Amino acid sequence: MRIDTPVWLFLALASLVLSTTGHAQETDSANEEESPRTIAEITGESDRFEGLFTLFRDRDSGETHLLIKPDQLDREYIYFAVSLNGVRQGGHFRGNFRDNRVISLSRHYDRIEFHYENTAFYFDPEHPLSRAASANISPALLASVEIAAEDEETGELLIGADELFVSEQLLQIKATPDPDQGPKDAFRLGDLSDDKTKITAIRSYPLNTDIQVEYVYDNSAPVVRGNEEITDSRYVSISVQHSLIAIPENDYEPRFTDHRMGYFSQQITDLTQDHPTPYRDLVERWHLVKRDPNAELSEPVEPIVWWIENTTPIEFRDAIREGVLAWNRSFEKIGFRNAIEVRVQPDDADWEAEDIRYNVLRWTSSPDPLFSGYGPSFTNPRTGQIIGADIMLEFATTLRRVQYQRILGGLGGASTEIPEGLEPGYCSFAHDLQVSHAFGRFAVNALNLGSAVEEQVLREFLIDLVLHEVGHTLGFAHNFAGSRMLSHDDLYDKAAVDRAGLYATVMDYTDIHVAPPGRDQTNFFTLVPGPYDDWVVEYSYSPGVDDTTAERQRLDAIAGRSTQPSLLFGTDDHVMRGAGLGSDPRIHWYDMSNDPIRYAVERIELIEGLLDDSVDKLSREGQSYHELRDGYIVMLAQIGRSISVLTHQIGGVYINRSVVGQPGARTPFEPVTLEDQQRAMAALSEHLFAPTALAAPADLYNHLQEQRRLWNFRNATEDPKIHEWVLDLQSSALNHFLHTRVMSRITDSRLYGNEYGLAEVMTDLTDAIFAADLRGDVNTFRQNLQTEYVRRLIAIVADEDDYDHTSRSMALFQVQEIERRLSRKRGGNLETRAHTQSILYLIERLLEGNA
Repeated sequence: MRIDTPVWLFLALASLVLSTTGHAQETDSANEEESPRTIAEITGESDRFEGLFTLFRDRDSGETHLLIKPDQLDREYIYFAVSLNGVRQGGHFRGNFRDNRVISLSRHYDRIEFHYENTAFYFDPEHPLSRAASANISPALLASVEIAAEDEETGELLIGADELFVSEQLLQIKATPDPDQGPKDAFRLGDLSDDKTKITAIRSYPLNTDIQVEYVYDNSAPVVRGNEEITDSRYVSISVQHSLIAIPENDYEPRFTDHRMGYFSQQITDLTQDHPTPYRDLVERWHLVKRDPNAELSEPVEPIVWWIENTTPIEFRDAIREGVLAWNRSFEKIGFRNAIEVRVQPDDADWEAEDIRYNVLRWTSSPDPLFSGYGPSFTNPRTGQIIGADIMLEFATTLRRVQYQRILGGLGGASTEIPEGLEPGYCSFAHDLQVSHAFGRFAVNALNLGSAVEEQVLREFLIDLVLHEVGHTLGFAHNFAGSRMLSHDDLYDKAAVDRAGLYATVMDYTDIHVAPPGRDQTNFFTLVPGPYDDWVVEYSYSPGVDDTTAERQRLDAIAGRSTQPSLLFGTDDHVMRGAGLGSDPRIHWYDMSNDPIRYAVERIELIEGLLDDSVDKLSREGQSYHELRDGYIVMLAQIGRSISVLTHQIGGVYINRSVVGQPGARTPFEPVTLEDQQRAMAALSEHLFAPTALAAPADLYNHLQEQRRLWNFRNATEDPKIHEWVLDLQSSALNHFLHTRVMSRITDSRLYGNEYGLAEVMTDLTDAIFAADLRGDVNTFRQNLQTEYVRRLIAIVADEDDYDHTSRSMALFQVQEIERRLSRKRGGNLETRAHTQSILYLIERLLEGNA
């Protein structure tokens, strides 16, 4: 029987079959798309960078991936970051070390986590408390990145690297704004641009992997435009290199610090030890081992090799080499021959200075440098072993270009400001040494010493600079107590200076040594490591012994020599670099000889003589008077340094860091002698406060002209601000005398030997400022000084929070004494009478307001 099938039913069934088949195909296709991609599939069109960590970068999109092997999980590495390029106002500059930590990777389900490890604490593994080692210590989870692919056979994992590096997860690039500054007060970076920020280079080696990133910050409407080095303040680029480094596997033995000498260290606190100072701080030092342990003098297995970058001016290279190799003198004394080597990077070298496998002395010429030399190192934070270092040197250091604002801002001796990105371990030595070099150049011209001597000044300056910065890379901290090694007369004895140098250490902030007329010129700068440097090299690098107890005794014996005068030590947190900072005037910048008062006075008198005929000596035919102005400002800065040395003797307390029972130990706190404090006050009275102090010839003042350039006087006037500059110098001394800490210390120290009490100090200070012209005219410099002094005294009287009662009482007494003296003053020119009435008016308002 024939059955007719309707056409519509046939079509419906066909449609159903096709639909089902199509759906099945779509489902199969979807399943194929959803199936995990393999590592090979993701990286098939990528360049491969094999090394400690393997990275892949897609040749079309630039997308980057990081390969992680199973044995790289739950393992520690060293993370190190350095700025490759930037702008000062953005807080970055080439060679600026940014971070140095221990980092680890771990897996959490389908993600890889990156952690910073806390290395600040130690738990004795034998102590029960070690089981609670993680209690109340915050971990740092930096990033959690999704796993993109996994190889089931090898266990290798692949993650996206862009998320990790093209962000601020590993390192904060943009500085936190100063809460005391508004948007109009300072230049600020904009927002990080996701589109513009990119990985620019990848280098991977067996022991380290380096990833270079250009971070771009956008700000469509900046309030502060920034300096000339910022091409367009809307778009600012900062380049940073991130390095992952294998933990060294060697026989390096950590060495514990001793508080009587100075080096960079890893601070570690033992939380299982019952001791007043449970410290296990580790010296930062290179792994230096004798090739022949039994030889009295042996080359090291691996020397410390420095490369002079091919950017270095040819004419500077010999001096730089000499400065580096001078440290070998100290290492030879502990049995190492050629511990340090110097090589020159070829012009066609196949490696870049950024490669952390090389220690490089690098040169830049920046428009507005933060430094003239900068020498940090990076370490294994677990042990203190130094792994690598660079030294940045600025060409501006050697030029005649004077940075007015930075010098004028430090007329009181030095700036106490630490720029963004440089703390801790900030070193401004090279900038300050630049001022010394500039003064030396002007002095050579003014004294008619000739071009050969000027070249000698530059050569010695470079050697001193490199000695200091290499010292930092060896692990040595500043020692600002090295200037008193030689007697005043020995400074002018060539044999004495050739034998030991000018300073006990190159880690001090040294000033140029210029002999005044009638004295023999020895070195301008120190050219060799001193006895303190030999000592700290011995402690840090001398070969140890296997027995733990014997090694501790050996190191204690070395440190026990700290009471020798040439081994005096004081570093950044002790130095009297500004008002209220530090208390020991032996720990000071720019002082010299075991009689710093005499040397400071001699330097001021030298400059006073140089100023007398500076117009003739520092003016050049056919040129503007810009160089003359430079010379005057640099000489003022030199006077400011000497004033600082003199001022800080008053109220000073020597700090001695010997331990109980140590041979030669002195009392921890000893006030400066009455004789020295009074000598310093007398010198200040004559050279800073007297009516004729800081005076210069009239024909100098009217030649202090800065050379015009476009509209650089648009927001100011170009006439010299002579009274302002002089008052800045005088105020720097008042800042010290009238600081609450200093006034309180003068009173406190009377209880343990100070014979120059607050009453005597303040009476002598008032006499120095007022006595000389009580019966005559008061010149305008003294008017400024006297008014400033009285205003400060009045402020102390009114300040009930910061000053103790003794200080406020003495300030009030001096105000009333000044009123008594001035109220009896008769005569004087109109300026003097107006000035006298002005001060009496200020005092009257104070007394009436506190009646």
